[in-house]
Amino acid sequence: MTTLPTPPTPRFAAGTFTPAPGRGSLGKMLRTHAKVEASLTLRHGEQILLTLLIPLALLIGLSLLDILPSAQLGSSSKVDWITPRILALAVMSSAFTGQAIALGFDRRYGVLKRLSATALPRWLLIAGRVAAALVVVALQAVILGVVAALLGWSPSFGGLLGAIPFLIAGTFAFGALGLLLGGALRAEAVLALANIVWFVLLLAGGILLAPSTMPAGLATFVELLPSGALAEGLRSVLLDGSFGWGPFAVLIGWGIVAGALASKTTKLT
Repeated sequence: MTTLPTPPTPRFAAGTFTPAPGRGSLGKMLRTHAKVEASLTLRHGEQILLTLLIPLALLIGLSLLDILPSAQLGSSSKVDWITPRILALAVMSSAFTGQAIALGFDRRYGVLKRLSATALPRWLLIAGRVAAALVVVALQAVILGVVAALLGWSPSFGGLLGAIPFLIAGTFAFGALGLLLGGALRAEAVLALANIVWFVLLLAGGILLAPSTMPAGLATFVELLPSGALAEGLRSVLLDGSFGWGPFAVLIGWGIVAGALASKTTKLT
C-alpha cells in the first residue's frame, strides 16, 4: 500500500493573497504616470535642449553682454532683472512647448490610445503630464538658480519662497495649454504651432520685453497673457519683494479654463 506524502505546512495564512480585482488608488496611478512621463522627458535630447540649454544660454548671454536696454533694467543689475524672466521662459518651454509636442506625437503613435485602455481616466492622463512638467520645472529652477547665483544673483529667502507658488501656477497654466494644443491637432501642426507660439511669447509676450516699456493698452493685454503674468509675477516677488496677486490669479484662471477644455477635447488618436 502506497503512502501519500504529507502535504507541506502552508507558508502563508489562508486569505493572504486573496484576489482584489479593481484599479489602484488614484494617487498611486497619478504618481506612477507622472514618474514615467518625467523620466521620458529627461531622457529626450531635444526636450533637454528646449527646456534647459536655451534658457541657460540666454541667462548667461544676457547677464554678461550689453544687450538689454538700460531703460528696462532701472536700478537693478542685469542678472537680477533677467533671472525671473528666464525662469518664466523655462516654465513655458517645458510645460507648454515640450508637453504639447510630446502629446501630439504620443497620439500619432498610438501611445495615448493604449493608455486610455487602462484604468487611467482621461483627466488623470492630463494631470500626470502636468505633474511631470512640475518635476522638470523644479530641476530647471534649481540649475538656473545655481548658475544665476554664480553670475551674481542674490535674491532674498522670502523672495525665493514667494516664487514657488508662481512656478507651480505657471506650470499648471502652461501645462494645461500645452495639453489643450497637443490633444487637438495633428502632430506636425502641433510641432510647428507650439514653436511659433514659444517664439512669439518670448519676444512679445512679456518675457524679454517688459510690459512697462509698451503702450498702455498693449501692456495690459500682455499682462493678461500667461507668459506676461508669470514673468511679471516672478519679477515682482524676486526683484521687488512683493507678491503679485493679480498675475497669480491670471495664471490660475488660464490653468482652470485650459485644463477643463483639454480634459474634454483631447483626442486619443
